Amino acid sequence: MPVIDKIPPQRSIQHENRPLSAMPPHTPVHQDDGTRALLQAGLWITLAGVLALVATKILFGGIGITGPHTNSGWLSFMFALMGTPFGLMLLVLGAAKWLRNRQAAHH
Repeated sequence: MPVIDKIPPQRSIQHENRPLSAMPPHTPVHQDDGTRALLQAGLWITLAGVLALVATKILFGGIGITGPHTNSGWLSFMFALMGTPFGLMLLVLGAAKWLRNRQAAHH
């Protein structure tokens, strides 16, 4: 049996990949599109990054001209420098999706 006979026929998926703006106006916005998860994750990661920065300054010896004074201070400082921008990015993305959903619901 040739390999070509084992390949299933392709389905038409043109309607599944349309952007939200191409949808008809009466189509409801899907409720679980990840907006809530983005906002929650962004909030918690940002909060953890800020707490890591506070812990670096207060609990782990502070930050001098050359950086934190202890190894645990460096670890905490690195997490703060990575977690805070990433969490803020998630918050901004979640807020943009929330505004888009709100606008789509009113039209």
